[in-house]
Amino acid sequence: MAKKADTAALAFEVGQSVVYPAHGVGKITSVEKQTVAGMELEVYVVAFEQDKMILRVPTNRAEASGMRALAGSKLVDDAMKTLGGRARVKRTMWSRRAQEYEAKINSGDLISIAEVVRDLHRGEDQPEQSYSERQLYESALDRMARELAAVESIDKATAMEKLAKGLAAKKKVAAAA
Repeated sequence: MAKKADTAALAFEVGQSVVYPAHGVGKITSVEKQTVAGMELEVYVVAFEQDKMILRVPTNRAEASGMRALAGSKLVDDAMKTLGGRARVKRTMWSRRAQEYEAKINSGDLISIAEVVRDLHRGEDQPEQSYSERQLYESALDRMARELAAVESIDKATAMEKLAKGLAAKKKVAAAA
């Protein structure tokens, strides 16, 4: 992967999996030149398989837009530890918390997404989630599973199982406390 030592060098390579904050894990399929409003632009073409979506991100704005390489194994381990932590639910109105959770999910930061999963996770012995809570939880869980699957080269179902085990470990810790 090219670093910023040479301004002409690209930060990301074709075939590399990347995380775009608002959409999750995608793969760079090509780098194209496009003319927009009379200006030549070089863009990364990022495909999001699950969403069946193609995104074009100007190469000079990719990092500013929050696009990043997949998390390293240390960051994934830290995110898994976050899952096992104690839920921190603020006593503010749900609408405010929902906005904060949405912002964390769309930040693209794996630790923030893990915090949302941890805070919104409900065990069988806990009360039912509201529709909006469940939507946010599933969105965060899906984002996390897709990145975990890409980082560890496993399928999404296996990644979901790993996350479920991390959340189950949290339950055992809470029961022991």
